[in-house]
Amino acid sequence: MTKPPEQDDSNNRIVGVTLDEESIGRSGPDIEHERAIAIYDLIEQNLFAPEGAGEQGPFTLHLGITGNRLMFDIRREDGTPVVAHLLSLTPFRRIVKDYFMICDSYYQAIRTATPDKIEAIDMGRRGIHDEGSRTLQERLKGKVRVDFETSRRLFTLITVLHWKG
Repeated sequence: MTKPPEQDDSNNRIVGVTLDEESIGRSGPDIEHERAIAIYDLIEQNLFAPEGAGEQGPFTLHLGITGNRLMFDIRREDGTPVVAHLLSLTPFRRIVKDYFMICDSYYQAIRTATPDKIEAIDMGRRGIHDEGSRTLQERLKGKVRVDFETSRRLFTLITVLHWKG
C-alpha cells in the first residue's frame, strides 16, 4: 500500500550538510569526530520537510551562527534556495553550556573512571542531548518538520558551532 502524496517523505530529506566555517571555533579530535559522525548519520537517514516546499526535495542544509541567531539555509539539491530560517540562540544557551560541561566530564572519565561512573555520566549526557533535540524540534515547528533522530543529529551540529575550543 502506498502512502498518500502528502505523506510520502522520500523527497523530504537532507542529502548534504555544510557548517559555516566562520562559526566554527577551534576544536579537538573528540569534537571533530562527533561532527563527522553526526553529518554522516544525518545524511544516511533523516526526515527534513520545510513547510510549504512540497515535493521539492531532497535538500541541502547550511548551518551557521550569525549574530545571536542560528541560521538554517535550506536549498534544493541543485543549489536553488528554498528558505532560510533564523532561530534565536537564547533557548539553547543553557542546554549547550550544560552539554559542554557534561561532555568534558565524560571525555575525562573515559580515560580514568570506572565503567559504572562512565555509564552514569553518559546517561546524563544523553538526557541533556535529548532536551536540546526536543527544544530544536519545538523551535522548528511550523518551519521544518523533522523527526526526533534528525533533530538529535542537528543538535549535535549546533553544539559544534558553539564550540570555542
